[in-house]
Amino acid sequence: MSNATIPTVTISKADIPNGGMKSYKQDDDSIILITHNEDEFSAFDGKCPHAGADLGEGLRCGNRVVCPWHHGTFDSRDGTLLEPVAMEGLTQYKLTEDDDSLIVDTSSAINKQIKNDQLTDTQTIIVGGGGAGFMTADQLRKTGYGGKITLIIADNTAPYNRPLLSKAFLADQMGEDKLLLGGTEWASNNNIELRLNQVVSEVLPNECSIVMTDNDGNSEQQTADFLVVATGAEPKKPSFAGVDLEGVYTLRSMDDAKTIKAASDGKHVVIVGTGFIGMEAASALIQAGNAASVTIVGRSRRVMGNIVSEAVSNALINLHEEKGVKFVFGAGVETIDDDNGSVSGVTLSDGSTLAADIVILGTGVAPRTDLLNAVNDPDGIQVDGHLRLRDGVYALGDIAKAPTQMGRMRIEHWRVALQHGLVTAAAILNDETVDSLEDRIPFFWTAQYGKSLRYSGHATTPDKGILFGAPNDLDYIEYYFDDEGADTRASAASSLGRDKELIAFSELLRCGHAPTRAQINAGFDIIEQANALLS
Repeated sequence: MSNATIPTVTISKADIPNGGMKSYKQDDDSIILITHNEDEFSAFDGKCPHAGADLGEGLRCGNRVVCPWHHGTFDSRDGTLLEPVAMEGLTQYKLTEDDDSLIVDTSSAINKQIKNDQLTDTQTIIVGGGGAGFMTADQLRKTGYGGKITLIIADNTAPYNRPLLSKAFLADQMGEDKLLLGGTEWASNNNIELRLNQVVSEVLPNECSIVMTDNDGNSEQQTADFLVVATGAEPKKPSFAGVDLEGVYTLRSMDDAKTIKAASDGKHVVIVGTGFIGMEAASALIQAGNAASVTIVGRSRRVMGNIVSEAVSNALINLHEEKGVKFVFGAGVETIDDDNGSVSGVTLSDGSTLAADIVILGTGVAPRTDLLNAVNDPDGIQVDGHLRLRDGVYALGDIAKAPTQMGRMRIEHWRVALQHGLVTAAAILNDETVDSLEDRIPFFWTAQYGKSLRYSGHATTPDKGILFGAPNDLDYIEYYFDDEGADTRASAASSLGRDKELIAFSELLRCGHAPTRAQINAGFDIIEQANALLS
C-alpha cells in the first residue's frame, strides 16, 4: 500500500515518451511512477511492493515494468503482477489530463479487488507452506477463487520468507514478525484454513486425497477437488562422523535460524560448504557481530563454483576476508570432533584441525518427494508447464521437475517457487492470460554484506563466459555459455551493480533472443537491443 501523503502531483506529459516510464520522488519519501501506453497515461505507486525499489530505475520492455533489484514484473497499463518475487500488483492512482499536464490523485487509489465468486463449491488442499504453497493460496484468493482453501504445514509457523533467514534475520536486521508472508492476519483475512504442526503421511493422487496421521497413530483422510503438493526440500547431512552431535546445525527453518543465532554468541563457528547458503550465513553472522570467529570449509578452491566464474568467486572471497571470515580450501571434513556429545572441533581430510564450538552444514538439500515416490522419480516430480501431475493434482516448488525454456529441470530457488504458485493458481482457475512455466526464466539473488549478486537463467557451467567490468570492485556483468561456439546464445548471466543490463538480458532470454557469443564480442548493446525488440 502506498505511503504517499501529498494528495495531488502535477506532471508534464512531455516527460514520458510513448512506450516509456518515469518515476518521481516526492518530499514524503513516496514515489510516483507514470507510464505512457499509446494514447493513455497511467499512474502507480512507484515503489516495488516486494522491497521498495524505485521501479523507475528498472527497465520497461514492451508492457512489462521490471524491478531493478529482484525482477518483480508488472503490467505497465494496470499494474497487474506478471512475475514474482513481488506477490501483489501495483497500487494505481486516479489520473486526469489537463492540456499538457497530468494530475495524479494519490489519495484516490483505483479499487481492483476481485470478487471471490469462482469455483465456490470446490475445495483446494495445499500440502506445504513454503513459497510455492503460500503463493498458490494467495493468488487463488487474489484472482477470484471462492472455494475452500486448506493449507497444511508441518512447521509450527505460518508461511514466512525463508530466504531472509540466512540474510537479514540471522544478521539481526529483521525480526520474526517481518518475515511472515502476507502479515500476521493473512490466513484469516483471506478465509484460508491454516493447519500447523500437521504431518501428511500419504498422498493418493488417483483419489485427489491425503492422509494425515497424528502422534497417537490416528489417521484422517481428506479429499479435495484440487490437490497441491509443495513439500519442499530438506538439508542433506554428509556421512562423516559427528554430524549428529549437539552443536551441529542445518539452516532451513525458522527454528534452525533462531537456534543458530543463540548458539553462535561468542562461539567459534565453522561452516561446511561454499554455496550461497554457507556464504550468506557467514555474512549474516559477521554482520550480527556476536560470533568469536567464522571459518568456511570447502573441498573446492572456489565459492559458489557451480554458479559463477573464478574471477567472481575470488571477488566474493576477498569481500568475506576483508570482513574477517577465514577460508580453508582443498580439504573436506573427516570428522566433527566429539567432547561428551558436543562439538569440540573439526578434523579435515588433510589431518589438520579447526577450533569449533558449533558447525553449520551448508551441504545442499534434497527434495521431499517421498509422498509421491509411487508415481515418480525421487529426483523430481515430472509435471507439465502448468505444474500438473494429473487432472486436479499439482506438484510444485523444490520437488517439481518442470519444463522450462532450457529443458526440464528441478530448480531450488525462491523466485521459481513463487512462479510455480502463480502458474498453479491460474491453472486451477483456468486463466489462460497467465504465462505458463515455459514462458518464464529462473532468477535468484544472494545478499552478502549489503551487496546483492543476481543471476538470471541457467548455465551448465560458469567457465565459458564473457566478463565485463571488475568483480573486485563489485561492478560487473558476466554472460555464461554452454559451449565455445560463436553462434551459441548465452544461457545465463550474473551481475553486481549492473541492474538494467541484467534485466535486458533476462527479457531477451525469456523471449528467445539471448545474445550470441559473437554478438557480445562485437560490442552488442543489450539494453538498446531489448528496447528495440521488445517495445
